[in-house]
Amino acid sequence: MENHDIECIIESILFVSGEPVKLSRIAAVLGVEEFDVEAATNRMRDKYSFQRRGIRIVKLDDTIQLCSSPEYADYIRLVLETRKPPQLSPPALEVLTIIAYFQPVTKAYVEQVRGVDSSYTVGLLLDRGLIEACGRLNAPGRPMLYKTNHVFLRTFGLESLRDLPLLPDIETSEDGREGITAMIAELKAKEEEL
Repeated sequence: MENHDIECIIESILFVSGEPVKLSRIAAVLGVEEFDVEAATNRMRDKYSFQRRGIRIVKLDDTIQLCSSPEYADYIRLVLETRKPPQLSPPALEVLTIIAYFQPVTKAYVEQVRGVDSSYTVGLLLDRGLIEACGRLNAPGRPMLYKTNHVFLRTFGLESLRDLPLLPDIETSEDGREGITAMIAELKAKEEEL
């Protein structure tokens, strides 16, 4: 199969899907190697970016998705008459940071790290789609486990969790919360860019 054909098929699949699609699934359907699908995707990403097109292909772990270009978000909002979602509060960013770095975690773990009740904030992050339940801990009461998802990666412009900034050594800092505070500030800056 020609590279051009692979690119056209990928573009069509992503356009119709509207959701992230696994690279392995596309490769299986096309009868090519996953590497070929990834190479075609990278060519398309470069072409869209170079031509300053209104769409982008984002890679989210082992999936890809067709999205609008962030620089045109204001026009899209005006035409579709949608509001920009409010920015996350510092407590929400704090909870999100804890979940992102230590996932899967229970609400009790988040509360232990923060030292305050986090029920409302975890619920807010679930409603915003930035985290999701991913099972139950095998412990008394079987508490729910939470992790980040593709919406989190897309929102913060990350391809995978490996792209998160490294956590500083909290033990060597004067104030143990200093490292977490720095990570929260970095996530907030990424959110504001997008």
